[in-house]
Amino acid sequence: MTSNAPTKERIILGIDPGTQVMGYGIIRIAGNRPALEAMGVIKLDKFENHYICLARIYSRITGLLEEYLPDEMAIEAPFFGKNVQSMLKLGRAQGVAMAAAIAKDVPIFEYAPLKIKMAITGNGQAAKEQVAYMLQKILHIPDANMLPQLDATDGLAAAMCHYYQSSGTQSDGPRYKSWKEYVEQNRKKIRK
Repeated sequence: MTSNAPTKERIILGIDPGTQVMGYGIIRIAGNRPALEAMGVIKLDKFENHYICLARIYSRITGLLEEYLPDEMAIEAPFFGKNVQSMLKLGRAQGVAMAAAIAKDVPIFEYAPLKIKMAITGNGQAAKEQVAYMLQKILHIPDANMLPQLDATDGLAAAMCHYYQSSGTQSDGPRYKSWKEYVEQNRKKIRK
């Protein structure tokens, strides 16, 4: 049973782990209404040493935790790929982000990529662009505030997924059954 009574204000930090680029999104929930607080990326591709990348992740996530004081952190679970070395590095990056939250006593919630996409678009196979578009509509984000790196909106999607899961609410934005349906209903967004 879902209650429509307003809940206390809370802040959720969402993380999309990466070894080249790590995305994050922060939402503030007030009166059962989510609003964008911040989103961005942590660029790691300039560091050749993997351990320096891990130190950078820990430092930046700690900084975000101290600046925004989130009540919870939602993080995308790594997907299983064929390259074992890449999977190990991605797991380390995720683990370091989680360690930063643990050090600040911030509860962590992990979601599979399919679950995150399903929560935002209604389609577990949605493209990153569709996830970004839906988040822009749901959170009323102006075009000027959207970042070109989809890792940022992936981090934001993790935060929104956790909000939906923890509050029992669903997106009130439009749902699409397929990428084709999305394109058909959004022809003005297509560049030729």
